[in-house]
Amino acid sequence: MGSLFAELARRASTNARREVETYTREIQEFGFLDKDARARAQTLEHAMWFRCRTVELSPGNDELSGADLEYIASMGELRARAGVSLDGRQRVLRVHTELMLREINEATEAQRGGGVDELMRMMAWFAPQGERGISAYRQGFVRVLRRRISYTEQVALLVRSLLNGDLISAELAEIIDMELSDRYAVTVFRFPDRPVVDRFLESEIGELVKSHRAPVMWGPEGGDGSGELVALLPLFSGTAASQDVPPHLVSDLLPDLVPDHLPDLVRDFAHAVGRPCAVGTATAPLAELPEALERARRISRVAAPSQVTALLRPHTLADVFVELAVGDVPFIDDWLRVVARRLAPGPDLLATLDAYYRHDMHRGAAATALNVHPRTLDYRLRRVRELTGVDPGSTRGVRTLSAVVARELSGAWR
Repeated sequence: MGSLFAELARRASTNARREVETYTREIQEFGFLDKDARARAQTLEHAMWFRCRTVELSPGNDELSGADLEYIASMGELRARAGVSLDGRQRVLRVHTELMLREINEATEAQRGGGVDELMRMMAWFAPQGERGISAYRQGFVRVLRRRISYTEQVALLVRSLLNGDLISAELAEIIDMELSDRYAVTVFRFPDRPVVDRFLESEIGELVKSHRAPVMWGPEGGDGSGELVALLPLFSGTAASQDVPPHLVSDLLPDLVPDHLPDLVRDFAHAVGRPCAVGTATAPLAELPEALERARRISRVAAPSQVTALLRPHTLADVFVELAVGDVPFIDDWLRVVARRLAPGPDLLATLDAYYRHDMHRGAAATALNVHPRTLDYRLRRVRELTGVDPGSTRGVRTLSAVVARELSGAWR
């Protein structure tokens, strides 16, 4: 055995103890190791085993055996049974990898510049075998999740892992029989009145996940009692949203394009929840899903909530870019609020303008939606012009009054 490997063997016990101490200090979920002597001893045993096997196998570039990988998988199972979250599991893997690399570097420095050949042999072994070990740990972790949590919880974990770029998403997708894509339409349903998720609703959502092949999760509850549902619709090669678009423009245009099957997904999930909602969507490759989620979330917050009807649709950046910009410029937002207040004396003027613009200023369709005579609609539109000095059917009227309606109905001014 060369000097680098001998130095690592000599330091194994000290390094293993340092790893356990680092877990308890830096990972909140591992605070229990300070109170559970058995769990601490078991964790120390695992840390020691890793280091001993590294020293045994790396000199000859020998692979981890099947028994080794199963032992590593059992560690993943142990952590999952202890209730460690996906984030906690990811931090454990990061801390372990960082410490192992640090230990190799410290052992190399202790030789005062010697052992370069041994260092190269060690690193050549560490990368591929480390990847195999991490994969085994993930598989063990997921094994327990499959037995202990419900289908909808597994689906929610898949969404979180995809948004976090966690490689465990591959194992999670496999256990719920869902194919992963390299691009998704991230869609956020915003419910001003957050629903109570009972067993019936959970079951119905689970069936819709299977039907649409799109994982979902509930987002955090807002301070105003609102809630959100996040869906990831996979966009495979040939998706209608990207057909007939030149390849060099796809990355620029996709955020403004809606896949043909997304409106059906939106209506099905909204109908299952049974509450008015505003829906925002943005598409992105896997690496950019967190940014797409933030865009979709902001879009849903400025879009006006709708009842669950055939007209309910997902909004894209192209639909609400004016409202998004207005929300970031206070003096313009204040001006629009003044315009909104001028409409207060009129009879149902905001609802009238909402229907008018939702139906692309088609008088007959808007009047039908409002359940009024077309002449009544005309009277209300004249009343809007009298109160604001702006014709709703003019270019200026569309730009100004549609923004007023969207800001008011979104709840931004409450």
